[in-house]
Amino acid sequence: MRRWIQSLSVLVVAIAASMQAQDFEQVVVNARDQGTPLTHFWEEMFGSGRAILTLRESYRQDLRTVKKATGFTYVRPHGIFMDEVGLFDVDAQGKPVYNFSYIDQIYDGLLEDGVKPFVELSFMPKKLAADPNQVHAFWYKQNISPPKDYALWDDMIRSFARHLVARYGIDEVATWYFEVWNEPNLDFWGGKPSMPTYYDLYDHTARALKGVNDRIRVGGPSTAQAAYAGEFLAHCKQADVPVDFVSSHVYANDTAKDVFKTEERIPRDSMVCRAVSKVHTEIAASAYPDIPFILSEYNASYANEPNVTDSIFMGPWLADTIRQCDGLVDVMSYWTFSDVFEEQGVVKTPFYGGFGLLAERGIPKPAFNAFVLLHKLGDRRLELDSDDALATKTKSGALAIAVWNYAPPAGTGASYTQETYDGVPEKTFEVVVKGRGAVSATVWRLDANHGNVVKAYDDMGRPATPTQAQIAALKKAGALAAPERLAVRGGKLAVHVPAQGLALVEIR
Repeated sequence: MRRWIQSLSVLVVAIAASMQAQDFEQVVVNARDQGTPLTHFWEEMFGSGRAILTLRESYRQDLRTVKKATGFTYVRPHGIFMDEVGLFDVDAQGKPVYNFSYIDQIYDGLLEDGVKPFVELSFMPKKLAADPNQVHAFWYKQNISPPKDYALWDDMIRSFARHLVARYGIDEVATWYFEVWNEPNLDFWGGKPSMPTYYDLYDHTARALKGVNDRIRVGGPSTAQAAYAGEFLAHCKQADVPVDFVSSHVYANDTAKDVFKTEERIPRDSMVCRAVSKVHTEIAASAYPDIPFILSEYNASYANEPNVTDSIFMGPWLADTIRQCDGLVDVMSYWTFSDVFEEQGVVKTPFYGGFGLLAERGIPKPAFNAFVLLHKLGDRRLELDSDDALATKTKSGALAIAVWNYAPPAGTGASYTQETYDGVPEKTFEVVVKGRGAVSATVWRLDANHGNVVKAYDDMGRPATPTQAQIAALKKAGALAAPERLAVRGGKLAVHVPAQGLALVEIR
């Protein structure tokens, strides 16, 4: 009997040890460590719907909300040259006529709200297009044709730049970025073959901008799938054409075949930063090894996947993306800050897997709360031996530590899957603080029961068009939960994080 009890005890201890290895992690933070610089590169810029949408009050309200939460500096919309903005026309003799009315309203409005333009130079005015009927499949049918006459294109670029300098001054305009086109390696550019004809467009545009003022910053190639950065820089060197930054895009559900030309399966939590590392390496090997690298679009999905971009999955995914990408990129532009957005047409329902941090009517998604939490990180990164935590020190000397419990999304694709996390155990972090006496910590949470509007939306039966009362209830449900105070005993703090949860711990 005694032998049986001893065997059972050994088994229980073994099971407990196994569970502890799976669900328990010690995070040791040295408060005396000065750390290394951590720029908030993930919240410096956001993408948005096309430029004309900036004139809507709903867009501007969302802009102000995200600005207040993150302090972001730049916004990148498509389509400043589209006909709906009204810049380009021709007179009876075929000479160009320019109208800056809406452009002024767009940029005046952004600047008034403390946000600078990241100017994506697109798409083609139809009267300047080589093929006026070469339109993209997006709902707003932008023209993707090359120009019919580069002399006309060059004049438009120069007139555009001169007007901006005259209106805002070169000291202001020199702080903006001018990016030539959008994803020319996909179907957003109609030139054939795509990249050689894009290089023609880039060369004309860069030289025209610099001809107005050399301080104007211009770059590209704004490619999808982290492509052609090295080739683009080689072209700029060979052609002796100006370049001030490199830009590209990648999404977590891009395939290895498209990004790396391999057949491997790269998980959603690894793709973005592996692609960022690829471009970083190409830049380092180029004739411009110190040129800034801007990832001018990224997200966990390029498709409408409600279990991804609408869900609490975004908390751990974003935190881990920051951890992995730190030091490899200068700016990352999350696509997008708002679901005031019409690429697939007028929004039909608030939670359809839109890219925005805010759903229609300004309803905060979990991704918004993730940015709010991670904004609290400091500007010095402290060394950690962990793949599930990020420790920082703020300017005031406080410790700001993010811990998370990553799990794959509950579903993928356009159809929503009722979210359940029963299969993923809660994780306990024992945060050990060395070099500082502390008695308590403040903890903010994002998980299934904190800051998760989707839970409330599910409980409502997921109405396609919520009533005004339901919208008010969703805004309340989506708000970040009040922080809690936890005791620090003997320099140790236990933080329990459920599946797909993110917690931000502040110790002063």
